Amino acid sequence: MQTIPSHPSYSSLVAVGDSFTEGMSDLLPDGSYRGWADLLAARMAARTPGFRYANLAVRGKLIGQIVGEQVEAAAGMRADVVTLVGGLNDTLRPACDMGRVRGLLTEAVERLAPSCKQLVLMRSPGRRGPVLERFRPRMEELFACVDELAERHGALVVDLYGAPSLADPRMWDVDRLHLTAEGHRRVAEAVWQTLGHAPEDTEWRVPLPAEQPPGWLTRRTTDVRFARQHLLPWIGRRLTGRSSGDGRPPKRPELLPYEGPAA
Repeated sequence: MQTIPSHPSYSSLVAVGDSFTEGMSDLLPDGSYRGWADLLAARMAARTPGFRYANLAVRGKLIGQIVGEQVEAAAGMRADVVTLVGGLNDTLRPACDMGRVRGLLTEAVERLAPSCKQLVLMRSPGRRGPVLERFRPRMEELFACVDELAERHGALVVDLYGAPSLADPRMWDVDRLHLTAEGHRRVAEAVWQTLGHAPEDTEWRVPLPAEQPPGWLTRRTTDVRFARQHLLPWIGRRLTGRSSGDGRPPKRPELLPYEGPAA
């Protein structure tokens, strides 16, 4: 059973992962992304003068890339809190070796856990809908590994997968792969509470109020737009071995004082 810290005091945070941790699709006016990790860092910084934050996440990264490009750098920062979310991109690939994914995730946890005061892992959120159903067994195998590693290494697990609110399609952007700003806000709240802080939103898990579903024509129009703008480019990158994160630097590569994200 996890032991949740009481009255925690943390002076630094390093976030490791892919687009989920980079903050897509919580878009700011300047074209950059904010996301749950920035929102969490802002809360922690408001509580602790001199709080430092780094975000090494890059969109599109597979767990092998996260291990090869981010884990050692994160461990070397010796932060109080490290968050690690990775492997979901692997599960969405047509050919996925889950044994290799589990092994790499284990390697990451074994390196990061001794380097920080508190390692935080997550069961990533999953929206409802037919597209992801074929990948759900892999996702759940990944999350079972997360739970096992957390128990073995004293990490905390944020269960976003089991949150009804985050399964709602309205919490997801038009690309159907990334959370909206409201979704990221709820994730930040979930991590905040898991770290032992007093809740600011006790109902982050609560489902959204029911609404009248869109009509057939609206759904079909939306599906066609999604396929043209997002699904087909995504498939094209998979077939050519490209990634949306190719050549992109980490979001915030140095552990520096943090005042908060842009509004």
